[in-house]
Amino acid sequence: MAQELWYREGLRFTCTQCGDCCTGAPGYVWVNDEEIARLAEVVGESLERFERLYVRKVGARRSLVEFPNGDCVFFDTEKRRCSVYQARPRQCRTWPFWDSNLRTPEDWEETCRVCPGSGQGQLHQIETIEAQRKVMRV
Repeated sequence: MAQELWYREGLRFTCTQCGDCCTGAPGYVWVNDEEIARLAEVVGESLERFERLYVRKVGARRSLVEFPNGDCVFFDTEKRRCSVYQARPRQCRTWPFWDSNLRTPEDWEETCRVCPGSGQGQLHQIETIEAQRKVMRV
């Protein structure tokens, strides 16, 4: 299968910590029970209070809440970084190696246009990319 993938030689990505993926247009940061529990612990809230303050139900799924401008509730605008980085959800940990960014070379080029770390820096081998891609289907 790896021979068939257009990115079989690997892709470059090093996070620049620009915060662009945490801010901007509204969207969803999907979370599961394990991630919610880990985030609640890092934030220092009970599970019940954490869910009431920071999680919203979207159909059968759950997502972190956002500020009205679309910024993630855990993005520190002064420091321009994630305030819960050590417990960030799998969706955040696996960026930019999502299905939607890897379908075609053109999709990857678009990702590189919107994310300054994509296409730059560390070369990630196909095994790493595929492992990340399989964690979260976005």
